This record gives sequence, C-alpha cells and structure tokens, in this order.
Amino acid sequence: MTSEALRAATARMREAGVDELAVRVFARYHEQLADDVTGTIPESSVDPLPDPPSLEDLDLTPEAVREALAGTVVVKLNGGLGTGMGIQGPKSALEVREGRTFLDVIAEQVLALRREQDVEVPLLLMNSFRTRDASLEILRRHPGLEVDGLPLDFLQSKEPKLRADDLFPVDHPADPELEWCPPGHGDVFVALRTTGLLAELRRRGFRHLFLSNADNLGATCDGAVPAWMAAEGIPYVAEMSARTVNDRKGGQLVVRHTDGRLVLRDSAAVAPGEDEYFQDLERHRWFHTNNLWIDLEVLAERLDEHDGVLGLPIIVNRKTVDPTDPSSTPVVQVESAMGAAVELFDGARAIAVPRSRFRPVKTTNELLLIRSDLYRLATDGTVEAATDRPDPFVDLGPAYKLVDDFEARFPSGAPSLRECTSLRVEADITFGADVVCVGDVHLSGEDRHVPDGAHLGPDA
Repeated sequence: MTSEALRAATARMREAGVDELAVRVFARYHEQLADDVTGTIPESSVDPLPDPPSLEDLDLTPEAVREALAGTVVVKLNGGLGTGMGIQGPKSALEVREGRTFLDVIAEQVLALRREQDVEVPLLLMNSFRTRDASLEILRRHPGLEVDGLPLDFLQSKEPKLRADDLFPVDHPADPELEWCPPGHGDVFVALRTTGLLAELRRRGFRHLFLSNADNLGATCDGAVPAWMAAEGIPYVAEMSARTVNDRKGGQLVVRHTDGRLVLRDSAAVAPGEDEYFQDLERHRWFHTNNLWIDLEVLAERLDEHDGVLGLPIIVNRKTVDPTDPSSTPVVQVESAMGAAVELFDGARAIAVPRSRFRPVKTTNELLLIRSDLYRLATDGTVEAATDRPDPFVDLGPAYKLVDDFEARFPSGAPSLRECTSLRVEADITFGADVVCVGDVHLSGEDRHVPDGAHLGPDA
C-alpha cells in the first residue's frame, strides 16, 4: 500500500517533469526506507576478494587496443558540488594545477588519446541540474571535443529530499532548489536509458563504457581493459587497487557465499559492530576505485530484464536541507552506487590497477598533494608522479577545510613535499613561498606565518 509520504514525493517529481522510470526507481527506495531496509552485508555472508589479475600483466596487441578504443565511450560522473569543501558550483570547476580545472584536464586527456590512437573516443559528462551550465562552459574551451551528433553531457535525474521525521518531501521556501538532490551515481544506468543515449550509442556501434568520477584525474581511458573484455567476453570490470591505511573506509568487492557473485560493500553496508573486519587490511586487501568498464550490450539486456529498475542496494544519506546550515531541517537522501551493479553481471571481473589510477580530490588534504611538487601534468593531461616515494600523510586542520580558506593560507602555492613523510597542521598557519617540508612535520601551538624559503622538519 502506497503511503501518503510516498504519494506526495512522487507527485512532486511528476510535477517537475521527472521521467517515469526515475520515479519508479525512487518509489522502490522510498518503500525500503519506510521498511527500515539497511542493505547491510554481514562479514559471515561473504569471503574476501581473491587477488585479481593485474592491468600491467595484460598482453594485448596495439591493434586490439586501438580497435577496442574505437568502440569505447568515456563517461565522467560530474554531479557533485563539493559543498563539504565550500565550493560554489561544480566541484570539477575547481582549479587543480597550473590554471587548469578538473574538466580542463579531463578534456586534454581525451583529446590526447584521440590523437595518439587515431580514434574518436566520445566524452560524456553525467551532470546534475546544478552542475550542467558551468561544466559545459568549461568544456567549450576545448575545440573539437564534441563528437558529431553526440552531446557532451546528459542529465541525471533529481528527487526530493525527505524530512527525516516523516519521509514527506521537505519544504524550504528560502531556497526551493535545495528541496531537490541527485539520486547518487547509481542513477547513471537509468539516465542513459531515459535520455536515449544508451540506444544511440549502441546504434553507432559503441560497445564499452568507461565510467569514473570527475575528481579522479588518474582515471584515464586505458584501451587494454576493453580489449581484454572483448577477447575474453567479460561484461563488467571493476578496477581495484591495493589498500593502505588511508583506504580503510573505502568500498570493497567481496564474494557472496550464496551464489559466488562479486558484490560491492561500502562503509554504509557494514553490519553494526563489524568495522574491524571491514577495515582489516590483511583480510580485505583491495579497495574499489569506482573506475568501471561495462559492455553496453549486456547493460541493455540487464535493463530490459528488470524493466529499467536494476534494484541496486539503497544508500541512506542523512543531512540537513541546507548542507551549509546545520540548524536547517534534517533530511534523508536516498541514493545508490553504480558499482553495486557488479552483482547483476554474470562473469563480472575485477582487475588490479596501480595507485596512479586513483588520485581523487575529496578534501583539501588531497588538493594540497596534487598541487605540490609530488606531481606534474604531462602534455597529454596525465597526472604523473614526480618521485617514486609514497605520498606523505597530510592532515590539515579546520582552518583549511574550505577552499577559500585553504587558498588564503597557501597564497604562493603548496610547499615542497618531495622529502616529506607526514604533514600535520593543527594551528592556523599561513605558508610563504618556496617552503620545504622534510620528514614528519607537525605544526601546532600558536597561529603564525611561515616565511619564504623556510625548511620545516620534525622540530618545526
């Protein structure tokens, strides 16, 4: 029986012109939310992922790689605003290096791949209603990026935020746009279908999708993966990387006992009291990078079998209606993760990839790393490591959480981190030009200014 809260929410979606398939997907999650479905995966029900084959060990001819790339489409998930970093507008519009935004670098990577392989690999952004205009404006700075007859983007759906107390759609007259949210990146499959892009890509002969987050500049389109998929008839590949202490909360693939399928377990799916298993680096050695490769033909078959509703596990995201105002109305956002689709594909595989394919920027800690002398931008847009040393651990204090505050404290750019093992900043410190950090640097105590050319070490 449909609840009054669900009727009110779906009515609001229909009034806003949301596609009926997206409404049905949302309705399924709303019903699960009302029934307190948790989507947890107990440790006793799964085994760890066995060590997967390595990308670096694939033995494929240049001809096979080029042929696979000619049938590959790059999709970047670009719906995020980065409100946690105080960013106004798309997170991907943030400058990361040398005057370039995430989107500038992505465009350069795709254009360089086309030149190198002489193939026309399309780039598509999955935008949200809040990121579209600003993102397309950046992409238009790169002539020749658009492939004839295909758009540069498609819109993911939107859904109402729900009051945490009664699950009715929230009202926020001060800014009605904040009453809506994107439904998570699991919506990519619904959006490809409802926009007609899935059918159009198949009609044009494209066979594989490469999906990754726009804030992960390491996720370049490596043609060896779709060539491997074509050679062995693999419908779905998830890129995995070796876990470190910094990845203890990252999602992981596990093997379900009941049917032997790979399933995605992220931190929200951990059963109460089982964090120690989830974070055990010896037991679960690999983390999910959210770089995925999917056979378009098999994806279309799965969508047809399920009438467009894949039934991905629910993710419950609890926030306030205005994420910048903790006193505003508490709300629930229901979401899904695209990586959870792995369990729907017979013969899905994992592949081990080097850490260089996972360079996301989730906080200003990572932003400092990628702006430092640890990295450089190659002519093809690849973010290259400038040293063989592992990245130092970086923990910037509350004064650096928001991008504007971060920029104000590094007015002359990031300090040198090539010889740094860790950098912990607890005080409110402004860094001068050409500062060098060596070993373990811990800055606490009084707020101060670090002068130009200073060398900071363990006794700083």
